[in-house]
Amino acid sequence: MGTVVVFAVLVLLFVLPWWTLFSGGTDWPLPVVVVGTVVFAAALIAFPVLMGRGHGARRLDGAARVADTTLGVVWVLFAWSVLSLLLRLVLFLLGVGDPDRSRIVAVAVAVVAAVLLAWGYGEAMRVPRVARLDITLPRLGPGLDGTRVVVLADTHYGPIDRAGWSARVGEAVNQLDADVVVHAGDIADGTVEQRRTQASPLGTMRSRLAKVYVTGNHEYFGEAQGWLDHMAELGWEPLHNRHVVVERGGDRLVLAGVDDVTAASSGLAGHWANLDGALAGADLELPVLLVAHQPKYVGQAANAGIDLQVSGHTHGGQIWPFNFLVRIDQPVVHGLSRHGERTQLYTSRGTGFWGPPFRVFAPSEITLITLRSGRSDQSERSGRSGQSDGSGGPG
Repeated sequence: MGTVVVFAVLVLLFVLPWWTLFSGGTDWPLPVVVVGTVVFAAALIAFPVLMGRGHGARRLDGAARVADTTLGVVWVLFAWSVLSLLLRLVLFLLGVGDPDRSRIVAVAVAVVAAVLLAWGYGEAMRVPRVARLDITLPRLGPGLDGTRVVVLADTHYGPIDRAGWSARVGEAVNQLDADVVVHAGDIADGTVEQRRTQASPLGTMRSRLAKVYVTGNHEYFGEAQGWLDHMAELGWEPLHNRHVVVERGGDRLVLAGVDDVTAASSGLAGHWANLDGALAGADLELPVLLVAHQPKYVGQAANAGIDLQVSGHTHGGQIWPFNFLVRIDQPVVHGLSRHGERTQLYTSRGTGFWGPPFRVFAPSEITLITLRSGRSDQSERSGRSGQSDGSGGPG
């Protein structure tokens, strides 16, 4: 049944754009229809084969590049073919008949898709912009007020060689003068050996207090323990269900991390999302920043009284309107949200991209979070309220 559903979805993804562009009353000349039909039919037949060769056991990067690009193109065409039904209705109500009506719709879909794909490719391949925000943690001591946490997620080093891009991301991170750098998982699609060159700039990133990393679900498609070991070699602290404590100005912060929620089904011994293990031995009177790849782990975080969870995974949807489908699986697609009495969650749109080399209405990001102390704010307010204005009081 699952195979039948997948096949039906795949056929729909290809057939609706074909119908919009080359059939559906367009009455294009026969050679145009034949060429369009052959292209779509060939793509439909080749796509699952290329996906299997590119992302299956053989991991052929050339096949993956073609399959991933095809997926992105057909998704954009499908989405705007669905939306074009509204344009078709408007033109019908205005009295525009076929073939003019269907040709207007076909050209509009083709032009919009071409523009979005060209723009989306540029968005995917550029160095991400920096998203900046302040997050107040009421339990954070004033000595840690202003702590700068840089968040990376979902770099997805993969079939497209982005070693140069990776180096530029490293430079951008170092310009942010971070106290803590976090990688929230999904480093790469493939093994360390396959992606070593692309990942090497991670070793150039600097921080004052700590660089920490947790596994994402994609590490478990390849070589999760290998990536944990390699990140340690590059100078990062792999938070494999463990924590570290950072200190500044006499105040301390617990940085904890858990394996991805899919780790338990990977078959790797000792790999599962174990929050109790991550916090074992920690002083729970201290504020806790938890790194967990998927936002949906926030339920466990809230139950444990975590102050801030940092996640990735969603890519912000990556290619609109996929964000609506992501929302079915995850509580948040992007941004800062509150869960329970204490816990806040920041979900990054991700630094790279997975699969299709496009980002449409879901820009990538390097996130700079500045932690603010609630206790510091309270002290400042108390200090201001206690100041004399010289108008009275004891002399």
